[in-house]
Amino acid sequence: MEALLSQFTFLSDQALQDKNFDPSTIEDLMKLFEIESYKAWAAMELEQENEVKEAEITMQQAEDYLDSVMESAMDEFRRFEEEMDRMAKAELDGLEQKAERARKMGNLMEKAATIASKKYIEAAVNSATASMKSAWKGLSSNKPQEDEQEE
Repeated sequence: MEALLSQFTFLSDQALQDKNFDPSTIEDLMKLFEIESYKAWAAMELEQENEVKEAEITMQQAEDYLDSVMESAMDEFRRFEEEMDRMAKAELDGLEQKAERARKMGNLMEKAATIASKKYIEAAVNSATASMKSAWKGLSSNKPQEDEQEE
């Protein structure tokens, strides 16, 4: 393009100085300017298309990377969630086992208390019965003595 501008300047100077200058030479030069402008425009458009393609490729790579990172994060989250579920289930199972043992212990304590209560009542009844029998014996043995003393 600079060579054309240089040629244009030269021809312009020549046209000013030479009365026999043929203006068609400037027209030919203007056609060359037009061709050179189209070439520059086409080259710039091609460069822009290439940059757009590169930008699309880069964007696709970024999207692929983001998808990969998101998939990895989701996999990690799923593993974390599964681990938490497993831990929660283990803790729940442990609590259920403790609750079952406590329930059984409560039942055993209730049975033991019932048995102890029955034994206590039975011992109290036996003691009362023995006391009553002893009292009857005492009364029975005292009764004839009283009869003898009265006679």
